[in-house]
Amino acid sequence: MRAKIFSVTVLSLFLSTVFCAEQKVLKLATTTSTQNSGLLEYLLPAFEVESGYEVHVIAVGTGKALRMGCDGDADIVLVHAPEAEKVFVEQGCGEKRHAVMANDFVIVGPKNDPAGLVTVGSATESLKLIQQSRSLFVSRGDDSGTHKKELGLWQSAGIKPSGEWYREAGQGMGKVLQMAGEMDAYTITDRATWLAYKAKSPLRIVYEGDMVLQNPYSIIAVTANKYPDINHGGASALIDWITGLDAQRLIADFKIENTQLFKPTAKKSVNNQQASTQK
Repeated sequence: MRAKIFSVTVLSLFLSTVFCAEQKVLKLATTTSTQNSGLLEYLLPAFEVESGYEVHVIAVGTGKALRMGCDGDADIVLVHAPEAEKVFVEQGCGEKRHAVMANDFVIVGPKNDPAGLVTVGSATESLKLIQQSRSLFVSRGDDSGTHKKELGLWQSAGIKPSGEWYREAGQGMGKVLQMAGEMDAYTITDRATWLAYKAKSPLRIVYEGDMVLQNPYSIIAVTANKYPDINHGGASALIDWITGLDAQRLIADFKIENTQLFKPTAKKSVNNQQASTQK
């Protein structure tokens, strides 16, 4: 009898230890840009030390990250596709969207710029010139936030891209930049990934600055109502931390070649605090 009681007690302690260990793991589905830029490697260790959670990062396109959240395969998502994020929340897959940071998209291409993009005044005009000149363009073609932005720009330009000049890669941003460089082609990239890769690329920025190229990032906890077993506590802890002033300062300080990659945008961010002071 004592042996049985001892065995049950040991088993209970073992299961309790396993459960606690699982609860300390937080699954974050996010975009390739946050990974490729080096931001998460720079940012998350501070959260892990402070919170005790171990963050497992799954870097994929925004579309896939949101699907993972809806399937209960992630506890939280950090993505950059506002319309898709709204649908994610409306469908009951995620809770409230929290602004974290923003950067912008740029169009990069061959140094000789055969389509003449440097002469135009808008992103849609740039795409029209690429299509009219039949210059090669490499699309991510992977339902990522960057791909969604690109498709929206083609639509605004009144163009359905197709033909030999338009290549869909189905790859992440780093691979697409490599392919575009090898093919002397144009592509659209987030600025953070471009800054991380430009030293080894023969391409250059040929168009930037249009307000439609703004690129906001949000963090969303997967809803516990749909998946009671997800790590909601860890997700809430990460949201509180990354939208807090200390983490927002870290985001503002993250640079490559002395260039700031992301602008903090949370309500408690450095930028919003400065704006409030100036009023």
